[in-house]
Amino acid sequence: MNNNLIKIAEAAFNANPKQHPTFSSGDTVTVTYRIVEENKERQQKFRGIVIQRAGRGNTGTFTVRKISDGIGVERIFPITSPFIEKIELNKTGKVRRARIFYLRDLTGKKARIKEKKVALLKDVGATVAA
Repeated sequence: MNNNLIKIAEAAFNANPKQHPTFSSGDTVTVTYRIVEENKERQQKFRGIVIQRAGRGNTGTFTVRKISDGIGVERIFPITSPFIEKIELNKTGKVRRARIFYLRDLTGKKARIKEKKVALLKDVGATVAA
């Protein structure tokens, strides 16, 4: 019974969800989110590497890490946040793990992630991982 109540509440909360691209850990994304300061609103972009996806459904979150002035900055975003305007997928990373926390200890060229090559098919219009 409890499970049914949770599903009903999630369905009501997520009546018209925003469509975001499918991404996973290792991908480089740009998250554009709205910041409200007193009576002003502005948009800010946060570009970095997704180091984890946690949860699922309406309670899902993802963590993005970037290096700003030589200091690592991580931010956790709820996937269904109303403040997220859009999520852009910049690069698709090739990683073997779901949580790539080992990036925290790496600096410079060691912290790079190989890019997964994606080929586009002209006839079908679908993407195939090469």
